[in-house]
Amino acid sequence: MRAARFHEYGGPSVIRLDEVPTPRPGPGQVLVEVAATSFNPSEAGLRSGLLRGVFGTALPRTLGWDLSGTVVETGAGVTALTPGDRVYGLVAETAAEYVVAPADLLARAPETIPLADAAAVPVAGLTAWQAVHEHARLAPGQRVLVNGAGGGVGLFAVQFAKLAGAYVVATAGPRSAAAVRRLGADEVVDYTSDPLPGGMDVVLNLAALPHEAAGALAGLGRRIVTIATPVEGGTHFVARDDPAQLGRIAALIDEGSVTVEVAESHPLTELAEIHRRAEAGDTRGKIVLRV
Repeated sequence: MRAARFHEYGGPSVIRLDEVPTPRPGPGQVLVEVAATSFNPSEAGLRSGLLRGVFGTALPRTLGWDLSGTVVETGAGVTALTPGDRVYGLVAETAAEYVVAPADLLARAPETIPLADAAAVPVAGLTAWQAVHEHARLAPGQRVLVNGAGGGVGLFAVQFAKLAGAYVVATAGPRSAAAVRRLGADEVVDYTSDPLPGGMDVVLNLAALPHEAAGALAGLGRRIVTIATPVEGGTHFVARDDPAQLGRIAALIDEGSVTVEVAESHPLTELAEIHRRAEAGDTRGKIVLRV
């Protein structure tokens, strides 16, 4: 099978498609034929070596954390999934034609969207869900500022915050303002020209900022939650895998309460080019890589 891997740390040019043996599932695992993965900005940090202390240094390494696909084989002891099941999840090294994953880390994919589009959900959707419900603990009537609402996480965070009953103020640039408003933001602030409003119950920071700019967020709300640049006095977190939450998100998608916005869809062969564009600031939203 083919897998998008890097054998050394460096720029996007280190990414290459390798022919590697197709894995086989062990006990408690399933083999998934991958429909798609998606690009996350943190993958550029992984590829460049900035995150080697977090994810280890063993090379070569296959890229990708998002997965959507179809179960084609099950290992011993797996009863909840069978061949033919459509699944998705947050799994390491998914930029490949086949992936072996623990069965209990996967959820059934939404049925009302293309299977490839489901790959846009796990990392971004879980991050937004945990930011809104676990760390911000949003309640009906609260005012929340979603800083970086036009990104992959932000588009989900706006929807989850609105479903929680919050009044949503979202920052977005001209390219993504319409999508942010369409997905439920009560107010949209153009961060390229307008000051950020204060008096918030919660500030969700989803954007990488210079430290001085991040510090300015601290005075805008009573509670600060950030997934990017740390903010003094705020809660900084990295999303964890949670198949139960993915199941709840899939149900919201299927009932029409949550929309999955896919900004671009490309074949896996263009992954290096997506990395180049991301580092040049030429990407927005979720980009799906079809396998």
